[in-house]
Order: sequence, then C-alpha cells, then structure tokens
Amino acid sequence: MGPATAPSGAEPESDGTGPDRAHWLQVARETADDLATDAVTREQAGKIPFDEVSRLRESGLLSLLVPAESGGGGGDWSTAYAVVREIAAADGAIGQLLGCHYFLSWSARHFSPSAATTQDQPHRRTPARRRSAVEQGCWGGGLARQEPPLTLVRKGGHYVLNGRQTYATGVLVADRLAVRAERSDTGEPLAVAVDPAHHGVRIDADTDTFGQRLAAGGSVEFDGVPVATRDVLGSLSAEEDVLSPLTALSAPVGRLLSVQLLLGMAEGVLGEAREYSRAGCSVRHPAWPVGSPQDPHVLTVFGELTILVRSASALAAQASDAVHAGLAHGENLTYDECAEVSVLVAMAEAAASRAAQESTARALDIIGPRAASSRLGFDRFWRNARTHTLYEPVAHRVRDVGDYFLNGAHPPFALPF
Repeated sequence: MGPATAPSGAEPESDGTGPDRAHWLQVARETADDLATDAVTREQAGKIPFDEVSRLRESGLLSLLVPAESGGGGGDWSTAYAVVREIAAADGAIGQLLGCHYFLSWSARHFSPSAATTQDQPHRRTPARRRSAVEQGCWGGGLARQEPPLTLVRKGGHYVLNGRQTYATGVLVADRLAVRAERSDTGEPLAVAVDPAHHGVRIDADTDTFGQRLAAGGSVEFDGVPVATRDVLGSLSAEEDVLSPLTALSAPVGRLLSVQLLLGMAEGVLGEAREYSRAGCSVRHPAWPVGSPQDPHVLTVFGELTILVRSASALAAQASDAVHAGLAHGENLTYDECAEVSVLVAMAEAAASRAAQESTARALDIIGPRAASSRLGFDRFWRNARTHTLYEPVAHRVRDVGDYFLNGAHPPFALPF
C-alpha cells in the first residue's frame, strides 16, 4: 500500500459471530492486488465492470455489512471504510462502486419507516438482510436530492414510481436499486427499493465522464413501476419531527465513504509513484537515482504529499471513531451529538479532497514527462479523483464547519451524491 496509510481508529475487531476485522482486511488486500494487476488496461477499455463485481462477490466483500446471523460477513463500518480505502487505492472506480453498494444496502436496513408506510420493522428488515447475503447482490442508485425529483403515486395497496434519475452509481451492474422519490400527495421524500429487471425500468449507459469510468454509472428511467409498501424503505425528510438523530447520522456515515475513497486514491498514486521512482532515474538529474536523498525536488514533493495525506487520514480516523460512537448510542443519540459527528466528517471531507487532488496532480511532477504516457496510466488517478470531487464538492461542507464553529448551527441533512 501507499506510503501515507495511517492506523485506523480503535474499534472492536469482531462481534464474535463472523470473521474478524483482520480477515476482511486481508481479503481486501488480496482483492486490491488482483484489481491492480490489470487496472490500467481495464480503465482504458472502459467496459461495464461485470467481471470486477464478480471478483467482489467471490471474495465475500459484498455482504460484509450484512449481520452474521443473517448469513453475512458481520462486519462494522470501521472495517467497511478500511476495505473501501484499500480497494480504491488499486481502482478508484471500483472503490466507489463498492462504497455505494455498502451505503445503499445498509440504508435498506437503517432508515425508519415513513408514518404512511409503518409496518413491523423486524418483519420488513430481515428479508432484505437475508436476500443481500444469500444472493450476494450488488446495490446501485442514489438517495441524494435531485431536480426534478422522482415521483411516487399512491395507487390502491401499492405505489407507482415515475421519473428519471440522471446519474447514479452502479446501476449498470446492480441487482437492486435504491432511489429517492417524493410522494405526489404530500411531497415527503422516501427511500425506495426497486428491482432493475422490472418492466418499466430503463437503464442507460449514457454517462460520459473522463474519470471513474468503471463505477457503472448511468441514468435510470422509471415509467409506471409498481412499488410494494414493503419496498418503501423509509423517510428522507429533514424535518426534525420526522428525522431522528440516528437516521440523520446516515448522512455522515455515507459521506465518510467519500473520504475513504479519496484517501485511497491519494495513497494509491503515491504508492505507484514511489515504486516507479525507485526503479527509474531522475528526469532532472539522470545521474541521480530517484528515491535517493540526492534529488531534493523529489524528496520535497514526496514529503509534502505524505504529510498532507497523513493529516487528512488522522482527521478521517477521528471522524470514523465519532461515527462508531454515534451508531453505538442508537436511539439515545441526540441532535447535538449528531451535529458534532457531521462536522467532524465535513472536516475530513475537506482535508481528503485537498489531499487527493494535490497528490494525484503533483505525483505526475515526480515522474516527469514520462507520466504523460497513457501506457503507464498515471493519469487515471487524477481523472478519477477530479471526477469524484466534481460530484462531491466540499465548499458546502467547509461552510457548514464555519457556521457550526461561529454560530453553533447544525449541518443540514445532506446525503452523499
């Protein structure tokens, strides 16, 4: 792994019913090594990542967050964050795909039911857990707000879903979709699960981004798609009489995945640049072996970027500990405590965004003109990081931190894109 990897925050290794943290980190490293062997070729080919999803499925990583008693991996979020970071260092797009799957599949069990769709909660959640574990299904979609919104119309004993979601991660390979839709009668935003094979669902591979090409992103159109009440996962309303602190915590939980993804990219490019530099010569002083203390420019850049990534990693570790503590509070979590977690994650987002953008750009300077070779594929790190930061800008997060520090204002409930 790259030179900037920092120790993760303290957390119990296992709940005693499934493989421990060390097992999943080893699986992640092996999977990342496998993905790294042909990362450049696959990224340049830009094919829909069915094979990559198969690798994740065979490794067992897709069901990591499913409770062991339901047939899953029994892992926690601390482990999932570390896994996403490991995979992202080898392939940022597959890291995004896996992170999106973790968030959406977990959300299917986490969100509280809407007042209009309240049923027995254990009865609603158990089948989703077992289906995720047994089928090793991959989730895709997105729960962030978009305009115009998808609409959900009540029709007899079920709902009908209509509209178009212009971009969503993983939809080209998803076995299950999770999307945000608004009730046509009340305007309440709801999280909805949909079978992508259902008649009336059309998925288009119309995303033409210069990075994150293997994240299986595309648009989805829903034309009169019936949605059973049990597939309405819960309310996404930001009203405090609807949104509990525990449900609100889903926003920083998801946003911390973005942090890990960016840190993985930064560590990945530094790791590859280091290996390449050690094997080559300095472009400025051919007589000086790169990686030796004789090239002050290379040493300075590596030093500055390592400090930058390590600092962001330390913030991410604090945020991860805060998320873990918040989830452990359960229904006893307060709005003030949720706000503190959200602010910590926002700070980690800003730091990780800067670390990833600077590392993926300045690592090219270390290598010099040879970095322009498409055969080497160093450009993919910059393109992947820049594409992600365009979809997940941190300007709002920085303002949230300032507003909290100056005015004590709670950050708004904003799910990751």
